[in-house]
Amino acid sequence: MVKSAISDGEWTVVLPSKRRHGKIKPKPKIQEEEEEKKPWKSDDLEIDPQRQARVKLKMENSIKKVESSKFYAAFLEKLKCPEVSDQFRLVLGTETQLQMVMYGIGSIESYESPRFQLSVAILMKREFDWVGDIEVFDPVLSGTESSVIESLGCTVLSVNEQARREALKPTLFFMPHCEANLYSNLLQANWRMDRLCRIALFGNSFQMYEEQVTLKPEIIRATKRIIAARRITSEFAIETVSDDYFPAFHDSSWHFFSPGLDSELPLLGSEGL
Repeated sequence: MVKSAISDGEWTVVLPSKRRHGKIKPKPKIQEEEEEKKPWKSDDLEIDPQRQARVKLKMENSIKKVESSKFYAAFLEKLKCPEVSDQFRLVLGTETQLQMVMYGIGSIESYESPRFQLSVAILMKREFDWVGDIEVFDPVLSGTESSVIESLGCTVLSVNEQARREALKPTLFFMPHCEANLYSNLLQANWRMDRLCRIALFGNSFQMYEEQVTLKPEIIRATKRIIAARRITSEFAIETVSDDYFPAFHDSSWHFFSPGLDSELPLLGSEGL
């Protein structure tokens, strides 16, 4: 598998290769323990009007392309099927909307995959009245990119949460192709059923992580909580349908968390995970 990585010292954002080389499985990239939430400023704060116009046009074209694609038709079909729609209703509970939080989107100016991912999020909000406000964060986003994202009705976060947002209300975390560490951070911050049950997570397949268990200590540390969560996870894989959308969405799934009558949440707090 070929991946290109962009890093600015906060987290590494992995962008899959644009060429399809058979079945690609997400390989967890291991990082050192991150600092807690802290204010964030891009190194590129300037808003360039010409760049802004170009990026805005790229995003508008991307939204149109995705909206008319077979991939998005299949994506919507999956969301509307009873198995998945019932899960969203359980997450909503008595609330009317899920807020959406996007981590690790990547550069919408430089790469098509981040534009496709943001396009899907925006189209979901337009399609479903139960999708609320969209919040976006990635340390690579420039001031110009942030201004375009905000012009599309989203909010760019000013704090790097390290994916440690507590789900105090129903929340859709939109995290395709994020690092294993970020999924682990999210689970750790919400490792109690009254919070996990408020989460709908779109991201790398947890099943794939489980199938790639190795004896390497650093990988075990990065994926242990993900694998522990599998026993309480209902996972629904999406189909990329065409090669155009494979780099942006391969091996992605919807994940919902709820224990069975005899299930208990694994106790991992004492292990520092």
